[in-house]
Amino acid sequence: MKVKVYSTPACPYCYALKDFLREHKIEFEDIDVSVNQQAAEEMIRKSGQMGVPVTEINGEIVVGFDKEKLEKLLNIKNEK
Repeated sequence: MKVKVYSTPACPYCYALKDFLREHKIEFEDIDVSVNQQAAEEMIRKSGQMGVPVTEINGEIVVGFDKEKLEKLLNIKNEK
């Protein structure tokens, strides 16, 4: 499974998302779009969004910290 997270250091939702992935032991590539203009353009092209976080999971795009969608795409069982 290939997971990419487009984020910035000033984004609290980005930290929440990355903590969530680490908590579930999901490896991911963290791309700081505040310093990587090419990655920022790639993120906008793929998601249609300028806001972060944007997560790409095996080609599927998740905009924001959409826990439900992330759990589904990452096959994480929700412990309720």
